[in-house]
Amino acid sequence: MALIVAVDDEMDVLAALGRALEREEWKVQLVNHSLEAYAVIEEKMPDLVILDILMPGIDGIQICRKLRENARFAAIPILFLTAKGRTDDIVAGLDAGADAYIIKPFHLAELRARVNALLRRNIRDLKEDAILIVDKLQLDSRTHQVSYSGKLVQLTTTEHRLLRYMMLNLDKPLPPMHLLEEVWDYPPNTGDPDLVRAHIRNLRAKLKKSLGRRFIETVHGVGYVIQAEFS
Repeated sequence: MALIVAVDDEMDVLAALGRALEREEWKVQLVNHSLEAYAVIEEKMPDLVILDILMPGIDGIQICRKLRENARFAAIPILFLTAKGRTDDIVAGLDAGADAYIIKPFHLAELRARVNALLRRNIRDLKEDAILIVDKLQLDSRTHQVSYSGKLVQLTTTEHRLLRYMMLNLDKPLPPMHLLEEVWDYPPNTGDPDLVRAHIRNLRAKLKKSLGRRFIETVHGVGYVIQAEFS
């Protein structure tokens, strides 16, 4: 049974979250104070973390960044559930390392679908093509590690999945809407392309820091591509 840690300072929201998630037969740990969140996550090592952003003490963005700075939590999906719905708020959340973002007020059906998708992606069988190599970049799906010339590159769960999918589709320009379907499990013609753009930007920055050069190219008007002959 998957364990979900949900963090929100609004008790009514937290209670509704708990009821909705437990109806799906997930185990839920509710935390109503941000200062306790990191310690609970560290102790429980959940399968998914749901964070509000606006909270007293430390906010959700800070918690997310702190989690992503620790390699122990790299594979844990993080979902923001928040009233902050402006584009720059969403970009800030994704930049902090979140895998998905839902704006309050929210529909329980959407929440269940997103949680299901994140948990399903986290346990999906990746035995086929477990190790992918392009140039000196190696991705190992069994260990959730990415390295370049033996040096580890720390990625979030979604960044790992995005890179893996692109490495499996070398030389194919991949439109954002296609990536939303294949990487994020969105139904066809749904989802926000800005979600893809934000993750591509973060992934490029992390790879460039290790590789010292651009790895993911933009095909203007089409999408993004990794070339088989990387130079």
